[in-house]
Parts: sequence; structure tokens; C-alpha cells
Amino acid sequence: MNFPNRRANEHQVSQLARPDFGVLSTVPVTFQVHAQERVKIAYSSPDATNFVWFAAQDTGFYRKNGLDVELIFIQSSTATASSLIAGDIQVSNNSGGAVANAAVAGAQLTMTACYVNTLPYELVVAESVKSAEDLKGKSIGISRIGSASDIAARVLVKGLGLEPVKDVAILQVGGPAERAAAFRTGRIVGFPSPPGTIQLAKGMPHRIMISTADFQKRYEFPMICSTTSKSYLTSHRETVRKITMALIEATHFLKSRKEESKKILSKYSRQTNPGYLEDAYVAMAKLHDRVPLVTREGTEVQIKEAVARKPGTILRVEDIVDDSIVRELDKGGFIDRIHR
Repeated sequence: MNFPNRRANEHQVSQLARPDFGVLSTVPVTFQVHAQERVKIAYSSPDATNFVWFAAQDTGFYRKNGLDVELIFIQSSTATASSLIAGDIQVSNNSGGAVANAAVAGAQLTMTACYVNTLPYELVVAESVKSAEDLKGKSIGISRIGSASDIAARVLVKGLGLEPVKDVAILQVGGPAERAAAFRTGRIVGFPSPPGTIQLAKGMPHRIMISTADFQKRYEFPMICSTTSKSYLTSHRETVRKITMALIEATHFLKSRKEESKKILSKYSRQTNPGYLEDAYVAMAKLHDRVPLVTREGTEVQIKEAVARKPGTILRVEDIVDDSIVRELDKGGFIDRIHR
């Protein structure tokens, strides 16, 4: 599972983020580019869950909408939220859990759209783990507390009838590469993984114990969400609108241009494994929402969990969600025109 551990310094990301139409030589770019507005956008993982963020760069959809985007990789949704708060970036991909946790700590952030509103994760375990009982007293690895992988780990453990922490320890290990290393050395017996990623785990005997796809009802969770500060949304609403339009166009590209999408995914994940690219593509094309409204049900759950960590805090859905731009674009027919 050899995902790169890239640092988000400006020199490195400028090389990573500049549109490389060589990877998409079959994609015609026929729009006229007008004056470009400079904006810094961060995404939290180079895997398929974040596809629309980097695809909008390579396909030119940001530029089409008048944006000169510096695309920055910052590992984990929690870390991108911290960069938003610090003002180092203007817009980022964050999970609802990360936004809710930041909000109870006083941060003024809001989710303006969610492109994936569920948890696309499976629990990968060692071959020796045959049942839920075998997991008791052992550890599974996540990136960071409060991250999407943390929430996925807890949801999957509960799905097995066990209690997170009490029955199964949850350890902060790091990104996909670090979790794979910890798994290989036996420090952990399992980890939550996005669809297809386990295809990269060469020489690591494993099995998929449970997947959120196994649940009878979709687990509502605001996972891949455009997030910004409330002040930036107020002062740069048109910029946020342009970003939203670019990401909606990238969503349509994902759903309709399979082979080109797999090339983009291969470029950013730096993987050529055909099994991984196929599985990841199929899952993400299905899970990305056509109209990227923020799930209220899923957000309420994340608020409840965040408030539980800081008793006495009052936080409502409308305090961290403002997807009015999506509603305007939908009502105005933009989304229908893109997906026709």
C-alpha cells in the first residue's frame, strides 16, 4: 500500500498541482480562459475518495470557472481544518466529524457542499482474525482521532457487535502507508480502508471482515465536503460558487469518463495496480452524489459525538452547514445541464 507521504510545501505542491494534460491527451479543452482568481485549496488524501478535487485541476474545470488554483495536499481532514482556521488555505476537503470537532473548539467553519455523504470503508484484518470475538483485546489503526478513518473504525467495530476502545483499541498510526506498515509488523491486526486499497497490500495475508456496503441502510456521513471559514464565504461567495461548479463538473466527469478518470487517479495515487484502479473507480463513481447537498442526518450524528467530548457546548446543523449555493445551482438548472 505505497501511497506517497508528500509534504504540503509550496514548491512541492506547485509541481503536483499544475494541470498536466499529458495524462488526459484525449480530453478536449475547448473553453476560453478568462482572468483567473488565485485561490488555495487543500485535499486530504491522494486516493479515489478525493477524486473530484484533483480531477478539477487536471481537466481544467477550475480554470474554466475563472480560478487559478494552487492545489495542496495536507494529510488528514483534521489537519486541513487546522490550515483553514490558520488562514493558510481558503477552501478544503473535510469530513463532517472534523468540522464539528473544530466548531466545538470555537472555529467558525462551514460545509458548503458534500460530494460523498457516506463512509466508503471496509475493515481489513489479519487472516488469523476469523470472528468478532477474535478482535477483542486487539488493536486497529487509524490516521488521527476525529478523522474519517477513526469514525469508520468505530462504526465498523460497532457493526460487529463490539464496543470501540472498550473491546477493540483504536490507535493513531498515520496515513495508508503507515497503517500498512503497522499491519505488516503486527502492531495492529486491522485497519479501515477505502474500497480497492487493499489490492495494494502485496505480501500481506488479510481478509475483509466487514464493509459499510454490508449495512442494510446507507450510513449517512458527510465525508468529502467543501469547507471554508464563515468569513470567507461571506466575503468571497462568488469564488466559493465557482469552486462548487468546478467540483460538480468533475463529479460528472468521474461518472461518465471511466478510463480518463482512472488515469487521473493513477497519477495522484501513484498507483498502476489495475485491480485497485478498477475497484476504487467503481465505488467512487457510485458513491459521489449528483447534487452535493450536505446530509443533515449524518451531520447531526457528528455534532452529537463532538458535543459529547465537550459537555455544555451547543452546536446545531445550521451552525456548520450552508449549502445554499448548491441549492441555487440545482434550482437554476446548472446541475441538470452538466449531467444531461
